Amino acid sequence: MVPSSRMKLRIAFIFLLMLGVTGVYADGPADFTIKKIGEGVYAAVSPDRSKAGSNAGFIVGSNGVLVVDTFISAEPAKELLEQIRAVTSQPVRWVVNTHYHLDHTGGNQVFADAGATILAHRNVRGWVRTENLKFFGPNPKPEQKAGVESLAQPNEVYTDAVDIYLGDRLVQVRFMPGHTGGDSVVIVPDANVVFGGDLVWQRHLPNLIDASTQPWIQTLDHMLAEHPTATYVSGHGDVATPSDVRDFRNYLMTLRDAVAKSQKEGKTGKDLTDAVSAELKTKYGEWGFFSYFVQRNIEQTADELTSKKKIPLPVADSGKDSGAKGPAAH
Repeated sequence: MVPSSRMKLRIAFIFLLMLGVTGVYADGPADFTIKKIGEGVYAAVSPDRSKAGSNAGFIVGSNGVLVVDTFISAEPAKELLEQIRAVTSQPVRWVVNTHYHLDHTGGNQVFADAGATILAHRNVRGWVRTENLKFFGPNPKPEQKAGVESLAQPNEVYTDAVDIYLGDRLVQVRFMPGHTGGDSVVIVPDANVVFGGDLVWQRHLPNLIDASTQPWIQTLDHMLAEHPTATYVSGHGDVATPSDVRDFRNYLMTLRDAVAKSQKEGKTGKDLTDAVSAELKTKYGEWGFFSYFVQRNIEQTADELTSKKKIPLPVADSGKDSGAKGPAAH
């Protein structure tokens, strides 16, 4: 079943409602702005409360285009495809989903219909039509379930690393843990650009519903060590500098330390969230999504530190694996 435009809009609305950042679409800001951040490398930056729902981008090579993420639904994805065609006549050969969340995969079908191969970490294929249901609450309506189950899945998957060649241009896709357990980072070495997906939030509090924060901090340390001068495309917020990435890494560390300290002092429930929220607000209160995510960040980190948090488990998948144990050229 292919979801109707109304169903897609409802999916988009409910997902953004889950994030706590939705507004009335007719009065919201433009879906996204295209920013050239390197030769043939573009970020599609979506403001908070927009219909696009997240950031995306694309990379132009000598024989084709690779798109990073596809927004929350078909409408902004079609707009992105139009923007790509205004830049280049090269075909869109690849889409990389940085993770399974609906605001990064909802427009997949638009690019599949345009002939692109959709690539992601193998867990994404197993989760995109299942784990996204949780964003509709414990009892999704039949049409909501049908909408999620009709999302276009990746048709190429990998485990550790894949190298893609757009003619003579190398694009590296690497699995890195932290945000969901199925996160991909897309690196353009010749432009010194890193698409971080939701592993990077530029001056915004993150969604931690699936997160493991200690591996996430280690991932950010690794990214900064390997790409200390790169331009980073965040999943939410603006294009990021290494300093922004470091600030976000420090937020996760501050969050963990503050929660652990309060737990050691015997605080639980509202006492814990109040204490940690007050501490975080001093430094991060002006960041995007603060009022929406701070309580959930604290509660989910508290559960993580006490081993009570449930996160998606890897699933067996029979999809075609590109470079399951190492890089593969295409």
